Amino acid sequence: MKVLHTSVLAQEFLNMCETLTPFDFMIDCTLGEGGHSELALHHYPDLTVLGIDRDKGIIEKAEQRLKPFGSRFSATNGWFNEVLDEYEGRSPSLILFDLGISMYHYQQSLRGFSFTKDEDLDMRLDTSQTLSAKEIVNTYSQTDIANIIYQFGEERYSRRIAQAIIDYRQTQTIEKADQLASIIFHSVPKQYRYGRLDPSTRTFQALRIAVNSELDRIVPSIERAVELLQVGGLVAVMSFHSLEDRLVKQTFRRLEKGCICPPEAIQCTCGKKPTIKILTKKPIVPTEQECIDNPPSRSVKFRIAKKLEVEDASK
Repeated sequence: MKVLHTSVLAQEFLNMCETLTPFDFMIDCTLGEGGHSELALHHYPDLTVLGIDRDKGIIEKAEQRLKPFGSRFSATNGWFNEVLDEYEGRSPSLILFDLGISMYHYQQSLRGFSFTKDEDLDMRLDTSQTLSAKEIVNTYSQTDIANIIYQFGEERYSRRIAQAIIDYRQTQTIEKADQLASIIFHSVPKQYRYGRLDPSTRTFQALRIAVNSELDRIVPSIERAVELLQVGGLVAVMSFHSLEDRLVKQTFRRLEKGCICPPEAIQCTCGKKPTIKILTKKPIVPTEQECIDNPPSRSVKFRIAKKLEVEDASK
């Protein structure tokens, strides 16, 4: 089986695993092609892994890849926040989130994740849902499209791009990913077309986030992960853009602080205790060599926190 996706921060991930005693059960919330799960299963012969992914196609690839590990690996199809919310099994030593989109989706899924391909403008991870990128660009108002591109893509030319989309769809439907990329290319200033990033990058990111409600899933999933972990277990999150990382950082800080009393309060009355200790005051980032060898790793930030016993949280 050809593996398209190279797992980022592989050595850093294994270094983290070495700190766990015991390390007997892991939930991989974003299974993808199974790269991090394979690393863990290979290095820890007593480990079992539950993998979660919304995309049935990529689960099939992961199951084929991890078949040699037999019953030590199992997978479930669903959004990770929903699966975690309903989970009632054994407590894991590690819950991992790798929030990046797999190369499988760009290269093999045929769903328009890549702006270079003549593919249907879809971007759904769950192909049973109705909302797609095509529906957004062809039916949403100019204001709503601009807001999505600005909010989820942090695109400075969001209004110009939204206007171009509205103008184009007056004469024909926007059906294909490369068709939309061309609209974006011709809507932005000439000097912006040839910068470090392709001018379509942020808009495609924004549409993908909107279609899959990606940001809405992060905070409740981290909170639920902490509830499910063994005491001393780790919640670990790899994020790939500032919007994701900001949510992870803020959630970790809030859970480490515990108390939610207003700053002006003389003493704590809420009674909430810290539930985690942040182990990465600054996120782990890839080495220069990894960035060269695996360019998609360049933007990753890796944050890790340990679950505390609430009674001992102040120690």
